[in-house]
Amino acid sequence: MPFTAAKGAEIYWKMDGREGAPVLVLLNSIGCDMDLWDAALPTLREHFRLLRIDTRGHGASASEPGDYSLALLAQDVLGVARAAGVERFALAGVSLGGMIGMELALAHPGAVEALALVCTSATMDAAAWDARIATVREQGMAAIAEMAMGRFLSPQFHAEHPAVWDAVARQLKATDAQGYAGCGAAIRDMDLKHRIAGIACPTLVVTGSRDTSTPLEGHGEHLLAMIPGARHAALEAAHLAPLEAPEALGKALRAFVLGEGAA
Repeated sequence: MPFTAAKGAEIYWKMDGREGAPVLVLLNSIGCDMDLWDAALPTLREHFRLLRIDTRGHGASASEPGDYSLALLAQDVLGVARAAGVERFALAGVSLGGMIGMELALAHPGAVEALALVCTSATMDAAAWDARIATVREQGMAAIAEMAMGRFLSPQFHAEHPAVWDAVARQLKATDAQGYAGCGAAIRDMDLKHRIAGIACPTLVVTGSRDTSTPLEGHGEHLLAMIPGARHAALEAAHLAPLEAPEALGKALRAFVLGEGAA
């Protein structure tokens, strides 16, 4: 299993897909690991080399406790890409993964060829995240699990796929509380709101019609207004779009990165 050493962490990653194909980096939401993308892999693996990464403090990526920054998380991704022998890549990130992608595209524009921002935002409620971080550090992941699951997936998906819901809930509760809190600090402290006007690579903003955390209104629309030339894809999904709409998301990513019709 590939691990790459980073500042205060060991980052776990996996390469899937077709050799010689364009590289697409896939980043997970806070509270999830790379398995978030499993349902979308059949739509993607024949067309890309897929570099999946467990964000520090999540999945198999161990990390020292403390507050992390988007700059640190972006450097983790760049270090993994270089360890995998990849210099330039497209990137699709969900929620926190999209925030990391924006930071990476700004700090290392030569590395990111295309950016897909999936159910994410450039600004969140810092006070709400500060309270969530404190709760997790004091009481553990179980204290926020019900609230987080209500944002992750829609009631419709819960009713139709109870086993998947239960698996995501187990994974969330098993997430290292210090890792979650550290990544939560990166969300709380991010300063992307105005900086994203400097993103120069082609960008796709993906929003979910059932997403209550980062809907088009107030979140996706800001990304579309600020990032030059950004395109939009709307999916019937809640916050974890790779689970609720894996085929539609996969097709949108292929259309965007490879030019297969309109995204």
